[in-house]
Amino acid sequence: MIVQQHLIFILCSLCPGVFKVAGTKSKAKGGMGQFPITQNVTVVEGGSANMTCRVDYNDNTSLQWSNPAQQTLFFGDKKALRDHRIELLRATSQELTIRIGDVSLSDEGLYTCSLFTMPVKTTKAFLTVLGVPRRPEITGFTTPAMEGEEITLTCSTTGSKPAANIRWFRNDKEVQGTREVNATGKSFTVKSSLKFLVDRRDDGVAYTCGVEHVSLSSPYTTTEVLEIHYAPHVEITHSLIIPQEGQYFKLECVSKGNPRPEPVLWFKDGGDLPDIERMIVEGRELTITTLNKTDNGTYRCEASNHVGTSSAEYTLFVYAKDFPGPTSVRLFLADPNALGQHGPDHALIGGVVAVVVFITLCLIIVLGRYLARHKGTYLTHEAKGAEDAPDADTAIINAEGNHVHAEEKKEYFI
Repeated sequence: MIVQQHLIFILCSLCPGVFKVAGTKSKAKGGMGQFPITQNVTVVEGGSANMTCRVDYNDNTSLQWSNPAQQTLFFGDKKALRDHRIELLRATSQELTIRIGDVSLSDEGLYTCSLFTMPVKTTKAFLTVLGVPRRPEITGFTTPAMEGEEITLTCSTTGSKPAANIRWFRNDKEVQGTREVNATGKSFTVKSSLKFLVDRRDDGVAYTCGVEHVSLSSPYTTTEVLEIHYAPHVEITHSLIIPQEGQYFKLECVSKGNPRPEPVLWFKDGGDLPDIERMIVEGRELTITTLNKTDNGTYRCEASNHVGTSSAEYTLFVYAKDFPGPTSVRLFLADPNALGQHGPDHALIGGVVAVVVFITLCLIIVLGRYLARHKGTYLTHEAKGAEDAPDADTAIINAEGNHVHAEEKKEYFI
């Protein structure tokens, strides 16, 4: 019986017209004029593809599926190709549906559905297989990098079809890379590179590479966190605004660097710290338990790592216990470091006072001159005949015109 079925498959494949004429002549007429109906199918690599062929009406004429190599897969409900991935889902006089499981890129192509009328009618369906990209890898970075060094980060993925898209992010901000696509058989290898100079701001920054593809519901991502070695940066903070005798005073050396600079070193006036009990060094802190005038001077903190060395200075000026003066003046004098790390500049203070006095004198002179220009009124005409009068009253009485009540005209001297 099995041998007979195989002979029928061979006859159907090689001489379909003769077979139908001899065996089902009357039935062949029912399928004349119509073509089988198929649809293109897209499937992700590794998935399953259902290939369906239909006819609107049929009189038991056989349907057949063939692969791109024109090998018969199924003839009706009879399997013709020994491939365990291919199975029959439905076989009737009007439909032939098969399933191809574990689809690979090599399965892509034109599949043919044939209706064995006379002549044979065929319709083709294209099976598109999407190549799933592999998870990306970031290469080119050797931890740690040195500040000022140029590095190249390369993100690559293989196996995508069509070619995948790669996006870069610096923390949460997108940055642009240089894309390169190469074909590898039926799939593609995609690379994207970032080239830049690193500095201390890149230390601890996360660079993320994301791969997007039509076959993926969400992008594949991978992240590289940069470690950058850089020289220390040092600052000194202090606990008091106005250091006064008898007070507790603390300086802290704040240093930033990678690797972390340990330990930090303290110096005073270019030499070692005085060996006194009041002065205590604990890690990054220098503490003076009871201030006095002998503590005046310039204190320097120094921090080092294998990249470099950095230092900062603080000039301490200890004031009397009950330091007088307005609050603003006290604040001005309180931090000698605000004056360029050289303590109170008495010449500068004297210059400011001299300028204030000079401006005040100028204002007094200008005001006095202004008042002098507007100080009184004057008669512009004296009574004529005053030359012969024995006194001023007689001159006015004997004046020409006898204008005893002459109008007094005013003139301002400007």
